[in-house]
Amino acid sequence: MSYEVVHKPEQCSFVADCGGQQALLTYRLKEGAKVDFNHTFVPKVARGSGVALQLVNTAAQWAREQGLTVEASCWYAHKVLRL
Repeated sequence: MSYEVVHKPEQCSFVADCGGQQALLTYRLKEGAKVDFNHTFVPKVARGSGVALQLVNTAAQWAREQGLTVEASCWYAHKVLRL
């Protein structure tokens, strides 16, 4: 399934609507042109649907476009990005 992922820079997050509930990835900008993907959450109704992977991939693409080095304190993002 494909989800529309929306970047919400004012909340330092990427979100996707999952049938009225939100899946999200949050991040923190760091000194030295770095970004830390620090949390992912997927509601129970969407677990196993691939939305978390889509959030991480969209956020990683944004970071590359911004010239940011990605770090991931979130275990899931770390695993996906193989950091």
